[in-house]
Amino acid sequence: MTTLPRIQSKNAQHALKDPYNFDFLGLEEDALERELENEITKNITDFLLELGKGFAFVGRQYKIEISENDYFIDLLFYHLELRCYVVVMLKSGRFKPEYAGKLNFYLSAVDTQLKRDSDNQTIGILLCKKKDKIEAEYALRDISKPMGISEYKLSEAIPENFKTNLPSIEELENDLEEKINGGNKK
Repeated sequence: MTTLPRIQSKNAQHALKDPYNFDFLGLEEDALERELENEITKNITDFLLELGKGFAFVGRQYKIEISENDYFIDLLFYHLELRCYVVVMLKSGRFKPEYAGKLNFYLSAVDTQLKRDSDNQTIGILLCKKKDKIEAEYALRDISKPMGISEYKLSEAIPENFKTNLPSIEELENDLEEKINGGNKK
């Protein structure tokens, strides 16, 4: 975040995490971008808590029009303390350098179309399943807009072969009830 003024850069770095923990979504590791986005918006309160203090949700698939073409930002937030918009791009796979160009495009559009004079420069966050730090560094090196690339972690689902060996919730409840009732019989 070296393109921001010193105070804003420090605050932005504290506001961004790597990795983000999305256990609360209940998705498996191979979840698609649309599934990820759907679950994030269903669980927006938990997502805002994971993002950290100061984020306000503006919209999902936020439409911006440029030269008679429609573009849709995955998630748009406003950060109350930093006084700026935050564009979040979701990618369910590995980071690709071209994602930085698209995010830069969205940041320019938001700065031109939504940002007020009293707002600070828009920040971009690219959330992807995996990233290579060197590729990410090269992709961002000469971009002047403030953006970061972070990984996200989903909880790992219980493997199918374990599911059949584990008791169900009903079995656990029945066993607990038997133990409670059995302990009362004297």
